[in-house]
Amino acid sequence: METLPKLNTCPKAEPSAAVTGANYRITVLTERLLRLEYCDEGCFEDRATQVVLDRKFAPCDFRVCEKETSLEITTRYLHLVYDRKEFSEEGLSIEITGIGASRKWHYNSPPDRGGNFGGTTRTLDEVDGSCEIEPGLLSMDGWAVLDDSGSLLLDENGWIVLRDKEETDLYFFGYGQDCLGCLKDYYHLTGKPPMLPRYALGNWWSRYFEYTEDSYKELMGQFEREGIPFSVAVIDMDWHLVQIDPKYGDGWTGFTWNQELFPDPERFLRWLHEKGMHTTLNLHPAQGIQAHEKCYPEAAKALGVDAASEEPVKFDFTDSAFIKAYFKYGCYPHEEIGVDFWWIDWQQGSRTKLAKLDPLWMLNHFHFLDSGKNGKRPITFSRYAGPGSHRYPIGFSGDTHVTWASLDFQPYFTAAASNIGYGWWSHDIGGHTCGVKDDELEGRWYQYGVFSPIMRLHSTKNEFNGKEPWRFRRDVAEMMKDFLRLRHQLIPYLYTMNYRFYKEGEPLVQPLYYRHEWRKVFGLVKNEYYFGKDFLVSPITRKQNPALHVGKVTTWLPEGSFVDFFTGVVYSGRRKMDMYRDISSIPVLVRTGTIIPMTEQISAGEVCRSPEQMYLRVFAGADGAFTMYEDDNDGMGYLDGDCVLTDYSLSWQEEVSEEDGGKKAPGKKRKCFRIGAARGNRGFIPAERSYKIELNAVEAEENTWRETLVTADSRTIPAQTVYNGTNGVLTVEIPPISVGTEICVCFPDSCRLRRNNVSELSFRFLNRAEMEFNRKAGLYETICKEPDGFRLLAELQSMELEPDLLGALTELITAQI
Repeated sequence: METLPKLNTCPKAEPSAAVTGANYRITVLTERLLRLEYCDEGCFEDRATQVVLDRKFAPCDFRVCEKETSLEITTRYLHLVYDRKEFSEEGLSIEITGIGASRKWHYNSPPDRGGNFGGTTRTLDEVDGSCEIEPGLLSMDGWAVLDDSGSLLLDENGWIVLRDKEETDLYFFGYGQDCLGCLKDYYHLTGKPPMLPRYALGNWWSRYFEYTEDSYKELMGQFEREGIPFSVAVIDMDWHLVQIDPKYGDGWTGFTWNQELFPDPERFLRWLHEKGMHTTLNLHPAQGIQAHEKCYPEAAKALGVDAASEEPVKFDFTDSAFIKAYFKYGCYPHEEIGVDFWWIDWQQGSRTKLAKLDPLWMLNHFHFLDSGKNGKRPITFSRYAGPGSHRYPIGFSGDTHVTWASLDFQPYFTAAASNIGYGWWSHDIGGHTCGVKDDELEGRWYQYGVFSPIMRLHSTKNEFNGKEPWRFRRDVAEMMKDFLRLRHQLIPYLYTMNYRFYKEGEPLVQPLYYRHEWRKVFGLVKNEYYFGKDFLVSPITRKQNPALHVGKVTTWLPEGSFVDFFTGVVYSGRRKMDMYRDISSIPVLVRTGTIIPMTEQISAGEVCRSPEQMYLRVFAGADGAFTMYEDDNDGMGYLDGDCVLTDYSLSWQEEVSEEDGGKKAPGKKRKCFRIGAARGNRGFIPAERSYKIELNAVEAEENTWRETLVTADSRTIPAQTVYNGTNGVLTVEIPPISVGTEICVCFPDSCRLRRNNVSELSFRFLNRAEMEFNRKAGLYETICKEPDGFRLLAELQSMELEPDLLGALTELITAQI
């Protein structure tokens, strides 16, 4: 038991934080987080649990008023009143006082009474569309309660043990609208979300299908010829023997390669690694290790099982000896020949021989910890097993139905999961089972997948249900390829967000109410969310208008100016509006001043390491900054801050003073983009980098863009500059230069935020629409002759146009008003 890996824990709270009576203990962990314990026998628990690892928070101020029949505890944000008896609705309440209007919780208040924002659920298996989700840590009334009474304990060896005594063990979160503050303290309490290896952020190819070594190689070769990158190969259950004698089971569990399909597994895995891909194998371990398995004799001997009678080695994760044998004989031989991590596809219930112990939790816990041996960055791929599961990424959400309803649920479902700290959901992008072939649905699902935590394509064993882009009509296929390439281009950005999640406790996907007053935005739009710190994403999850060839989604914009990442259209914020897009994109908006670090080195091998060529998309119109994080990409040095950071900044209106005859002349303005010298462990990144810098949504007076000046450590250096006035993009290309150099790109003062060309945008939209030519021409003429947007909109409204036609034109006309 002592040889099993274990978590680091610090479960004992500061003694001064606890207020203790004969049968109760109330611990003030923070000014907004209380632990509430009640035990008839006065026994209170200081060991870690399956959920809670660290109760040692920094001391905070609070006041205690104790009387014979009452107890009051007051912090800056909370006021607890307790009658010192067994917890009851009448005798225990907590008022939240620091969020404007006060809110009060009474013991046993049901989660929905406070308008809980929801958390997540174990699986989407057999769900077509939406389903109920469990409560999260946030609610409209500013409080939530996490009941840890049923959790088992972790002893000093990291093993699971029952509680000595039954007790009520609750954690009260009273964070009001401070969603991220709540999550940060929750991660302190339950364990930080670990960083993923860099390769996990790329595209995953997954399919339940009887591939052979040759057919899989041919498929990967076709992807390579099409310029479609993947970084993870998911081999579903047919990697192992499935056609077995019924006396050994039904074939779902397996530890032995099917060598009719994969004659030389080590050669196959080595080939994938040479291509830069990492591999995970599907595992359904419920039937244990049966006598037909290659590893059976050694496992049986280790566990004292009668191999002569083919007695099965039964699956039992309550037995530490079985766990050791399971890893040593069932898993390690495959890891030694190249398997990088495991897909634990547990579907067999939630009970074990130990009361209250979920086998899925045990599988997630020990698989994740075991995968971190030999200094590797741990990773596993499995289903959600309750609060605390964020410690064991990545999550597999189950067998998605191929329907619009299922796609429509996934953005909301994924964002809500952040409310219980679960930030790395992986869905069956494109849908796994059932449904009908619908090219548009698949295309929209790809688009959402690129802007979801893990981009994993998946489908079931059906000849007609493949997710290869070339199976779809040409325009959809080309878009799919572009989006798969985009995912890999975004790896520098995503990897920084990966670190931000670990360091700052900010999930990659966040609901709008994390950054804006929830009374204004909760329920306002269903599927819009923040993706990283910069992207505001609104997936299109319903069929498009067949005549106009555009899909619609309702989007809310906060105050400020925004640019569409794909179209370059500029929008004024502080409003809700319908947005329309053809199949080539969805609304993905960034604020003016945003800087997105990307790369055009997108093959699997290239995406697994820090790039030599940086592609920086910069959005005109305001100041902005971004600090890019890099490290060794798959080690554990990040825990100790072993990394390298590069600062990017845009100064859109920087004052510059000039000397004039010994006196300072009046300041003039200039616009500068700066790349700071890399700081930290530069051994993690190339010694030199080239840069392609795109200033987007910019207008420049004729030929003045040629005045763009590039300096390195204050010395002018050559660079290639091109301006595309049609797209509003000024591109500067800088040849390879030391990463220890400070680079400054000064744009001419004539550069300004682009004004939308309403006539041109309207022409593009109308040109695609299937409607009468004369009607198109009439609408276009009306748009061109009226420069005033409000007057033009009033005129169009008087024409009694179809709702989507009027809506699409309204978006273009009013975008920048």
